Amino acid sequence: MENKIYIIGIGPGSSEYLTKKAVDTVKTSDYTVGSTRAIDLFDDVNNKIAFNVKDLLDKLEKGVDLAIEGNTVSILSTGDPGFSGVLNTVLRIANEKNFPEEKIEVIPGISSLQLAAARNHIQWDNANVMTFHGRENIEDILKVINNGKTTIALPSKKVRDMAQFLLDNGVDEHREVVVCERLSYDDEKIVRSTLKDIANSEFTYMCIMVIY
Repeated sequence: MENKIYIIGIGPGSSEYLTKKAVDTVKTSDYTVGSTRAIDLFDDVNNKIAFNVKDLLDKLEKGVDLAIEGNTVSILSTGDPGFSGVLNTVLRIANEKNFPEEKIEVIPGISSLQLAAARNHIQWDNANVMTFHGRENIEDILKVINNGKTTIALPSKKVRDMAQFLLDNGVDEHREVVVCERLSYDDEKIVRSTLKDIANSEFTYMCIMVIY
């Protein structure tokens, strides 16, 4: 056994978007930490440590502790670990426990934001790419929304709330918006409409907003 931590991006949700590197790493790890939905994407897992929103930090700390004890630990992160993922949280915990950073490897994954760009044929290196997941700085979108670039955003809560926020702050109600819901799943849905209509519609929490 080797005391090492792998922080693994699992893609947008469907097993079709798992990388071979992710599958091979989980297969050879002593422990795998992640949400139940994330762990279930893998056919071959040795020891599962599932977390939910309430015990996320406790389970991440457990994963780091297991690595300190000499185990190889995979920690799963939805999408890519570096975009609204667990990367910074795991690095902070590891640093607090004096686990050497050189024994941490990040395996990137395909973000739902990337998939949204692909679905809409967007060259996303020239877009405003923003995440508000778990954050309160929603007003930051107002700084870029009218800069002439397409905005691709991961909303903080409900899509309709973000749409209403933009309307309340003077964004044109006829602005074209695409909502990409449950990307990569069998029930994936892509809705193209106006900002006003989106503000009056209901979506699940698994969405990306594209604002033209």
